[in-house]
Amino acid sequence: MIRVGDICRYLEELAPLSLQESYDNSGLQLGDRQMEVRGLLVALDVTEEVILEAEKLGYNMLLSHHPVIFGGVKSLTGSNMTQRVIQLAIQKQMAIYSAHTNFDAIPQGVNAAIATRLGLVDTRILDPVSGQLKKLVVFVPRQQATRVREALFQAGAGHIGNYDSCSFNLEGQGTFRGGEGSDPFVGSPGELHQESEVRIETVLPASHISQVVAAMLEAHPYEEVAYDLYPLENAYYGAGMGLIGKLEEAMEEQAFLHLVKEEFNCGVIRHTALLGRVLRRVAICGGSGSFLIGRARAAGADVFVSADLKYHQFFEADKQMLLLDMGHYESEQFTCDLFYDLIQKKFPKFAVRLSETDTNPIKYF
Repeated sequence: MIRVGDICRYLEELAPLSLQESYDNSGLQLGDRQMEVRGLLVALDVTEEVILEAEKLGYNMLLSHHPVIFGGVKSLTGSNMTQRVIQLAIQKQMAIYSAHTNFDAIPQGVNAAIATRLGLVDTRILDPVSGQLKKLVVFVPRQQATRVREALFQAGAGHIGNYDSCSFNLEGQGTFRGGEGSDPFVGSPGELHQESEVRIETVLPASHISQVVAAMLEAHPYEEVAYDLYPLENAYYGAGMGLIGKLEEAMEEQAFLHLVKEEFNCGVIRHTALLGRVLRRVAICGGSGSFLIGRARAAGADVFVSADLKYHQFFEADKQMLLLDMGHYESEQFTCDLFYDLIQKKFPKFAVRLSETDTNPIKYF
């Protein structure tokens, strides 16, 4: 039996809610975490039509990219779309989970779906987050240092870029005296003891603190473990907004425009003036990505593909790169396929389907 909470936990292991933007409201929007899930319908947006589609299938949970509730809801009178959707979901006992900017921020998330469609290789985060890394320092008897290090690495510590098992180790002398009722691993209660120890330093994402500390305490021989956690301001390339990568083969600008239009079924593409250059380095950001124009330009992108660009923001390309606005829905539509694949992989015998309801509110004449 799969419960709502099982799906929530899995999605938040992949994309912790701590990665979402301050304005966002990712997570469980409606529903009881203990409720058994009969089936999951995946959609970019939750509308009344999507809820009725799920009901018709006999499903009682929805997974969307865009949250149903962004701001505060002060009444439920059905006076707007958000209120009507909430009312209908409650009436139908439908759980709703939304994975928004936290899934934008992980390397295998929303932007990876775009990169795959464009055939990009050697991708990396365009705007890595800061404040999401911690340094762990722990003191371990020399003979047990290897066991503790391995436990830390297996729990998710020690990753720096494309390297894992990263640590710094320094030998020294530790002192301690066990009090009444203590049961020291070495030495005797009431006697000052000196032990050859290793100071192990490693890094970890803030979202992994609980599991890494638990693994460390399990592997450590001491009754009372001396360890420190420090906040780091280093850029964390394991999460952030946008991606930048390379086309396997350089393309003419018009050929690239045709590729985007075809792959994303764009009704129209707004773009800056063609520069008569070949394109190789491509920066992308699904959804509203205008805040990354400067980052893309500084990273040497030949073209930046995003959505929701305003008139004056097109000037920010400054004739140094091509700027494309493919449309918000168009840039994020394949997020649904991403969610579907992830759920199928984790719960292979579970009923999950992609919504057939077109929720794009923008039409082209």
